[in-house]
Amino acid sequence: MSDDGAGADVPDDRDLAENVSHRFDRLAPTDAERTVEGRPSREAVLEWWAERFGIPTDTFDDHSFWEKGNGKLWVLAGDAPDPCDVEALGLTFLRTRQEHWKPTTDAVQRFGPLATRNVIDLEREEARRFAAGDDQEIDRWDGDWGYLIAAHEIAGERAILGVGLYVHGELRSMVPKGRRRDL
Repeated sequence: MSDDGAGADVPDDRDLAENVSHRFDRLAPTDAERTVEGRPSREAVLEWWAERFGIPTDTFDDHSFWEKGNGKLWVLAGDAPDPCDVEALGLTFLRTRQEHWKPTTDAVQRFGPLATRNVIDLEREEARRFAAGDDQEIDRWDGDWGYLIAAHEIAGERAILGVGLYVHGELRSMVPKGRRRDL
């Protein structure tokens, strides 16, 4: 850190090449422009959402992507100074520094209505159990294993419930404990 002359600490180039747990750093546009080892690029994030869920990359044209901590990505409708030392910025979007990238409940509830792939439509009782946080056997799914968007039709429209993990014929609810509901 260096002093900007007004007493404020300003990160120098060495600081920007590191992951800092309390600071938001913008994702580089491409992998070739990445400066922090292990941090995904904007391009990689957009490709993942397009490949996994069929959400068009232009959906995010007016959004900026940020990492805070180790693999916790956030999305902001608009822009902000980079780096940004604030508590929160936009909404949590994706966890990336693990074996499989995991979308957040907030992200799928916001962008999931645009998904054309890997959306499992749950019947009424299945949706009730999913919202309560229960895991359940669902053998009819013939799509990809891994993280899915769970949905249920309400009043003739598809409502996005959250993220599920589908493996070996079982749908595991990833609804955070504080957001689970007994319907």
